[in-house]
Amino acid sequence: MNWREYIHTDPKFLVGKPVLKGTRLSVDFVLRLLANGWTREQIFAKLPALHAGNAASVLLLRAECLEEESFYAAPAP
Repeated sequence: MNWREYIHTDPKFLVGKPVLKGTRLSVDFVLRLLANGWTREQIFAKLPALHAGNAASVLLLRAECLEEESFYAAPAP
């Protein structure tokens, strides 16, 4: 799956934040729902514009972003 098929940016909308195509839902909004314990079923019930493809694309985009980042543990005080 290619997340680019489901996510796009437009500087005229949400200051260029990535959004799910065909919706007004930002990627970070959906990620925050998941982080706050929402299940896929709850998200799909409350946000009928979402479907499995664009929901999965949110996680794929985030995984790709993390893959490109380096994380270093801060020294203990």
